[in-house]
Amino acid sequence: MSVIRLLIVDDHPVVRAGLRGMFETDPGFAVAGEAANGEEAIERVASERPDVVLMDLQMPVLDGVEAIRRIRRSPGAPPVLVLTTYDSDAQILRAIEAGAAGYMLKDAPRETLFGAVRSAVGGGSPLAPSVAARLMHRLVPSPSARGDALSGRELEVVALLAQGASNKEIAHALHVSEATIKTHLSHIFEKLVVTDRTSAVTRAIERGLIELPRG
Repeated sequence: MSVIRLLIVDDHPVVRAGLRGMFETDPGFAVAGEAANGEEAIERVASERPDVVLMDLQMPVLDGVEAIRRIRRSPGAPPVLVLTTYDSDAQILRAIEAGAAGYMLKDAPRETLFGAVRSAVGGGSPLAPSVAARLMHRLVPSPSARGDALSGRELEVVALLAQGASNKEIAHALHVSEATIKTHLSHIFEKLVVTDRTSAVTRAIERGLIELPRG
């Protein structure tokens, strides 16, 4: 497996140093650079071309949400994984709507964070359990809000998406081709009225269609 190159974005030097030290203990990761605010992050993404961005939210000059939005507009943009101490409903939804691939908290165990980064690079949508719980309880689903019902197989696909699985991993788990998974995703996006994987997971959680595993 090729080495995953990260860009660490946080306005606290101690946090950046800690994350750099942690990721550099694993040969599967390399820190491509650091940034202290959203504006610097955009510049570093353009110059360093990382495989993934770890993005804090509360920063000076340009906050994380706006930085995510601008980075994701660029052709060939890397996935952006939020890594923050904030798990309010508003922060979570703003980040996801801006295009974040996932949302993790800074108290996540080392291996959990490593797995979340690998998942984001592989096309997954990792969410911290507490974040998933907040999304699940944010809205009380009603029949009029559900739209077209998802089939049993589509629910299986969304549940695996919520666990951070890539198309290849979902196809393997369900014993079908990747092309079939892409077709299922197209139908899921249409039924949930969304345009990407992370939003599909968020919408499914909000409507009570799936529940993420705890821990």
